[in-house]
Amino acid sequence: MDRKISYPHFGDNHVDNPPSYPQYGDNLVDSLGITSDGPDSRLRNAANHDMQSDVHMDHTPQRDSVESDSQTDQVNAVAPVDRPAHHQADTSTSPQRIAFTTIRPADQTNQTKASETHHRDANPVSINRTMLSLALPTFVQLIAEPAFILIDTAIVGHIGDEALAGLSIGSTIILTAVGLCIFLAYSTTAQVAHLLGAGRRREGLQAGIDGLWLALGIGIALVIGLFAGAEPLCRALGGKGAVLQQAVTYTHAVVLGAPGMLLVYAANGIFRGLQKVRITLVAAVSGAVLNTALEVLFVMVFRWGIAGSGAATMIAQWYMGLFLVIPAVLWSRSDGASLRPRLDGIRAAGSDGIPLFIRTLAIRAAMVATVASAAHMGTSVLAGFQAVNSSWNFAMNMLDAVGIAGQTLVATALGAGHVDQAKRLTRATGRAGLVTGAAIGVAFAITGLFAGHFFSPTPHIQILIAAGMVTMGAFFPLQGWMMAIDGILIGSRDYRYLAATCTATAAAYIAVLTLLDGAIMSGGAPAGTATTTATALGGSGFSNDTMRTVALWITFNIVLMGGRGLCNGLRIRTDRWMR
Repeated sequence: MDRKISYPHFGDNHVDNPPSYPQYGDNLVDSLGITSDGPDSRLRNAANHDMQSDVHMDHTPQRDSVESDSQTDQVNAVAPVDRPAHHQADTSTSPQRIAFTTIRPADQTNQTKASETHHRDANPVSINRTMLSLALPTFVQLIAEPAFILIDTAIVGHIGDEALAGLSIGSTIILTAVGLCIFLAYSTTAQVAHLLGAGRRREGLQAGIDGLWLALGIGIALVIGLFAGAEPLCRALGGKGAVLQQAVTYTHAVVLGAPGMLLVYAANGIFRGLQKVRITLVAAVSGAVLNTALEVLFVMVFRWGIAGSGAATMIAQWYMGLFLVIPAVLWSRSDGASLRPRLDGIRAAGSDGIPLFIRTLAIRAAMVATVASAAHMGTSVLAGFQAVNSSWNFAMNMLDAVGIAGQTLVATALGAGHVDQAKRLTRATGRAGLVTGAAIGVAFAITGLFAGHFFSPTPHIQILIAAGMVTMGAFFPLQGWMMAIDGILIGSRDYRYLAATCTATAAAYIAVLTLLDGAIMSGGAPAGTATTTATALGGSGFSNDTMRTVALWITFNIVLMGGRGLCNGLRIRTDRWMR
């Protein structure tokens, strides 16, 4: 199959497409390059048929010439392109659009392409614009699952306290299980982008299909395991009586959507690797709208209780999965990829995911240790911690989106063998993460001064929330840079290094937290007791709780985030991460 130029940008905006590219009005389908053609309306991939030649503007065809097949590399000629009828009509109405293929010697073509690529990629404005176009839709997609839980919380809260408490337990189980599988998106993104950058498009899409099969298999295993183990898991998290019953009911309903959500992860990896992220934005927004409508219908109208809430989320998850998987499969099939499950491919996708799973598990363990440490510091500190942590998790999606954008671009550059370009993109991504982190940090700190009123009516808790958010805000630039470089290393498939350093950093952080807890416990009774609360407005309890909150978040940022940043920074100073 003839492959001429670097991966085309279909449909994210009209100017991405060449003038001869068919525009049928369906932007979603056009964005995939899949169109219907001919009397039988068969699906075909526009990349295979319409991108075989360049369409040039302003009577300067020589500037954008493309490679010929290997059999004609030594021929220098201009050949007209055989166009379908609807393309001929298009060119006839636009006299400046000249469609032809220039066949040049391979070395001359490569030199021309390298010069143009260097000029384009060296432009900081172009790099930043590309990163922004990838990061914004990715951010919306990243908050899809938390948005589902937030919608569930808002609706279930009207059922009763037991239902809301049960939702808290059930959502913790599903978010933890699904969150540990985020490697499906990361590894698929890197693999697809690498292969596409290397000009091995069919293999890249085949890797994406293998990732989809892996996601489906893991999802089915999660359904079986979590459905059977729902009651003991909910009981282990503190569920009792009516709360336990509500938690089990919700878990049984929502876990049936786990395969759909994992398919979303893998499909997102495909589209990120293709640098076609607008469809993931559409899927996330439409999924949230569907979830909200079904929540109201099932819970408020049909009176199905918390089971209706879980069913609504389950349906929305499957809807998003199919919304993304169907076009990804159509695109892959039209490019020659096999849709059958290949054990070797699935095994390879799984082996890539194991180090990323270990990395994610280490980070999760560190976060669990942070919650436990806050609990040891007392009820008041834990309450303030929950508000700060929830806000921080939302804000971190913005930083993660920057890292994912850099991951996609660097993976493509490395796949094409453009090491200098990858280094430029790494520096640009690091700067973008730093600037984004600084902006979010200022907003986070300022918001923290007033946000306490939205989380708690208690003045003492409000003070702790303000102290925590201001402290976190000061470290957001560090976090932004660290997350950006983290994405770069994932894009370069430096998975084992990330697994090793995240595990070591998490272990060191947990050890420091243990020492911090010991120092606090040796200083007296935990804060948050009745005595502390009584003296909150003037006694030592207020001072102790504030100091403990600040100490906890400083330790978190310096040891865990700073440690990860240090390891990432040392790695990119070498060339060993570029593969």
